[in-house]
Amino acid sequence: MKTSRLLPVSCPYCNVGMKTVKMECPSCGVELGGRFRESLFQLLSDEEQQFLELYLLAGFSIKDLAEQSGMGYAAIRTRLDRLIANYQALKQNEEAKKRILGQVASGELSAIEAANRIRDLDNGHDR
Repeated sequence: MKTSRLLPVSCPYCNVGMKTVKMECPSCGVELGGRFRESLFQLLSDEEQQFLELYLLAGFSIKDLAEQSGMGYAAIRTRLDRLIANYQALKQNEEAKKRILGQVASGELSAIEAANRIRDLDNGHDR
């Protein structure tokens, strides 16, 4: 039986965020290529996604998650706070990209400068 792996979120060569550009039907083999909208949840680390899944399955109850996982309240709260902060940063990054693209569309910014700014955002450098 073939096991599936999660999509990598960053390039193993240069560490820039990866994009999904090709999909394949496992039944008939039809392939579809293009630019696909990605969920910000996909950009969370594997560890963050697994923690979020455990929290969801515990009914978003820290008490129930503590009972099920054996983690203490403080550890869960810390991980949850870190997860929220990381998701907020991803959301702000995506909103900044949309603003940059809006500036290109309105003629306020050249495509080259926009690409540089977006690359800086993807590399973790805010402007």
